[in-house]
Amino acid sequence: MKRVTGFFVLTLFFLSLACWVFAVEKGMKAKAELYTPEGERAGSVMFEEADKGLKISIKITGLAPGKHAFHIHEAGVCMPPDFKSAGGHFNPENTKHGFLNPQGPHAGDLPNIEVDENGVFEGEVITKRLTLLPGEVNFLLKEGGTSVVIHQSPDDYITDPAGRGGARIACGVIEKIE
Repeated sequence: MKRVTGFFVLTLFFLSLACWVFAVEKGMKAKAELYTPEGERAGSVMFEEADKGLKISIKITGLAPGKHAFHIHEAGVCMPPDFKSAGGHFNPENTKHGFLNPQGPHAGDLPNIEVDENGVFEGEVITKRLTLLPGEVNFLLKEGGTSVVIHQSPDDYITDPAGRGGARIACGVIEKIE
């Protein structure tokens, strides 16, 4: 009887530990503060592991009205004035660019955002192509980092390698929230 009870207690301990680890991973968060080439704050992007994937919450202010490409880029560097330091799209699986490309999309391809006439956009997207969980190929907090880039024009969702989004008008380094 003692042996069965000990086994039961040990099993409960490991089950509790597994649930705790899952809960910690599920609640992992990161944030990117966005800035324009002139150094003006342009909003923020929050990242949080959720049941259905990575939830990305976007709050943009002060950008030109209209549609803009919104991507994750491969380097955690945002040097103005052109933000080319952020590198290309985050593409750890070496796919083609765009939602309409049969060999795509990049992990860093996200839907266009539409900034209103007041220069504001608020919205969220959930994706399974990105994660904050270490050890995954699409881990955003990798060595060297990653960044969020907003482009001047909308993404056409097919042109490789970047979708004709044009100039980079806002950038922010993705950092873990402790």
